[in-house]
Amino acid sequence: MILPTSASEDGNVHRSSGSLTQRIPVIFRRLHRFYQMDFELAAWQLTYLCLAPRRVYRNVYFHKQTKNTWARDDPAILVLISACLCVAAVAWAVVYSFGIFDTLKLALLMILRDYLLSGVVIATILWLVSNRMLLSPPSHTTPADSQVEWAYAFDVHTNAFFPLYLALYLAQLFLLPIIFQDNWVCLWVGNTLYLAA
Repeated sequence: MILPTSASEDGNVHRSSGSLTQRIPVIFRRLHRFYQMDFELAAWQLTYLCLAPRRVYRNVYFHKQTKNTWARDDPAILVLISACLCVAAVAWAVVYSFGIFDTLKLALLMILRDYLLSGVVIATILWLVSNRMLLSPPSHTTPADSQVEWAYAFDVHTNAFFPLYLALYLAQLFLLPIIFQDNWVCLWVGNTLYLAA
């Protein structure tokens, strides 16, 4: 796996050769520090991802100006999305009359497979494609400054996942009585949810 590069003081690009802990994105390293998480900002970002995504991008742009990184360093949004997925898993388990172990299995599948694993795969593919094919040659910046960060690619996935969560995990749950009907209009409604997501 290719890891992000960084520029040294002499301007040359070097592969990060630190320990495994230093190569893990900051957002995952801080996942166990609940007292440092800004849940209010994360809830604001999740709300405005649906209402006014431009405001969230402006917030990310200001983050780049102040911390010189595009990726968010606060894992509160990961915790909030995981909590939302747990709530959805419990709701789906109630609808389908699952037991406790099946509910836990469903919650783990939603978090680990649907959110994290798909996010890691999609972010890695798009990170590789963007760094190999979509970047223009650097002009006034160092080569490392013009590279897309892997953590930012994962942030893009996180930002895109929440509206998908609202459409497929929640709206579909509430529209279940309509979707289960046996006519073309109900089939159209169910398929439109997937198309919109």
